[in-house]
Amino acid sequence: MKIPIGFRFHPTDEELVVHYLKRKALSLPLPASVISEFDVLGTHPWSLPGEVNEKRYFFSSRGRDGGGSGGYWKPIGKEKPIIETGSNEVVGMRRALIFCGRKPSNHTNTRWFLHQYRLLHFNSTQVI
Repeated sequence: MKIPIGFRFHPTDEELVVHYLKRKALSLPLPASVISEFDVLGTHPWSLPGEVNEKRYFFSSRGRDGGGSGGYWKPIGKEKPIIETGSNEVVGMRRALIFCGRKPSNHTNTRWFLHQYRLLHFNSTQVI
């Protein structure tokens, strides 16, 4: 995905859910083609496309929570509601996950962290 020089994609949780995730779930056109499709949960975090020091966004079909034999994504904390400003309704949820590497003797947390978004009434698509 090629983004124009100077372009910064810095959406709020509400914008991600209402303007991207919901529209994607309803097969409507997106405001911009800045979020690509990628199997995030089935990929090692160091293999994700994009710049390591930048935030990255992906649409990913609901699937396995593993990252292959090198580890798995583990939910941490509680899900947080995402509220739409105009209606004051909860339109989605956000949960945090951390990548845990598998070692022979134990499972250790890494510094790889992601937010997973879901719509309340459409569980088939996620933005990460």
